[in-house]
Amino acid sequence: MIRTTTEQINRQYEFAAKIKKLYSHHTSAPLAMVDTYGCQQNEADSQRIRGWLTEMGFEQTDDEALADVIVINTCAVRENAENRVFGNVGALVHTKRRKGGEQTICITGCMVQQSHIAERIKKSFRHVDLVFGTHAQWRFPELLYNVLSEKKRVIDIEDCDGYIAEGQPVLREKGVKGWLSIMYGCNNFCTYCIVPYVRGRERSRLPEDVIAEAKELIAAGVKDITLLGQNVNSYGKDLGLDMDFADLVAMINDLEGDFVLRFMTSHPKDASKKLFDTMARCDKVAKVFHLPFQSGNDRVLKAMNRRYTSAGYLELVDYARSVMPDIVLTSDVIVGFPGETDEEFEDTLKLVERVGFDALFTFIYSARVGTPAAKMEQGTTKEEIQKRFDRLVQLQNDISAKRHESYVGKTYRVLADGHSDDIRFPLTGRTDGNRLVRFVGDDSVIGNFVNVKITGHNTWSLTGEIV
Repeated sequence: MIRTTTEQINRQYEFAAKIKKLYSHHTSAPLAMVDTYGCQQNEADSQRIRGWLTEMGFEQTDDEALADVIVINTCAVRENAENRVFGNVGALVHTKRRKGGEQTICITGCMVQQSHIAERIKKSFRHVDLVFGTHAQWRFPELLYNVLSEKKRVIDIEDCDGYIAEGQPVLREKGVKGWLSIMYGCNNFCTYCIVPYVRGRERSRLPEDVIAEAKELIAAGVKDITLLGQNVNSYGKDLGLDMDFADLVAMINDLEGDFVLRFMTSHPKDASKKLFDTMARCDKVAKVFHLPFQSGNDRVLKAMNRRYTSAGYLELVDYARSVMPDIVLTSDVIVGFPGETDEEFEDTLKLVERVGFDALFTFIYSARVGTPAAKMEQGTTKEEIQKRFDRLVQLQNDISAKRHESYVGKTYRVLADGHSDDIRFPLTGRTDGNRLVRFVGDDSVIGNFVNVKITGHNTWSLTGEIV
């Protein structure tokens, strides 16, 4: 891992100024569009890309036909996301043609950090001007300047452990929610996952830099802060300091201001009782925990290289509920991992019933080139995997409905964050447990915490009225 110097970041600001000068002959500000796929970490990365574009003099647009520069920030976790990217990138050949070729198309993110993907784009998508991986994102101004000034294609997918680059500009969407990256990369190498190969090794930001950004968010009116990392529970292990993730959570909790603090994602092998105890005593920390278990069968977990057992996972859940009885628990599950049998899948259903999750994010296994699992024999048909998936979804929907039914008649603090598509309940918000609430009220409450009495529910959300 390399920490960039102030001089290196300042050099990028110089390139941003040069790009601004290149567009100075325009009668109006040039336009840029950033299209983001995938996780919240990608959203946070895109905020920095937009920050750099603002430094270059660009204004933002959502219309690809109007954009002078288009940046597509990609995801590599599942095949569907990659297929969507290829389809949308292919369609951009028409927008570039309509602008007489005067449109610069850039692709970044996890997907293009893979050499075979970058090579495919190089050969088959000739209208793409710039390809830069996750490790090169902090040098976006320099790379874009090379494309614009030399009129040539640039591909930069440097293979390294990754960088920590402080001092980059950030352009956040207006609103009450904010992402705060505390670390990057992953050391876990789950056999199905491409993330360690495209994000590099775990590397933590210094606590003072995290705290400084948290203060900026609070000062800007953000009231829902989510700490981000591929495995936040590993925060600080690489710093050589006498502090861990639980300590960082406590430090942010103690900052002045009225806000709720969340985090994701956690790995069960690193989740500690200290963290649960810290959550329990910290008044601003949301009592919600996203703890992916992926499979309820120990043989499958070992084949996944998850490094915990189903019993160990259940022990964590039981302890969390012992110190936070009302904690909201959510998780990720993969259905159809290579070699999974019907009996092993039944163990997953049993674990879901035993825990009674508030919500699940369920996925059908997607083979990723370069991962160990991609070489494993499947042994199960797509039709059978789909049947298992449907059974899991139905089970969780039934559990979620019952969970939501228990909310009816109770009053919860809700952060009003926007408008609903349901005219009967025009506003939306989130409880501290991150449950979606549609409720009656006027726009004056948006951006504020309000008390909402829950009057109804469905499988995915709650409805209510301000008390």
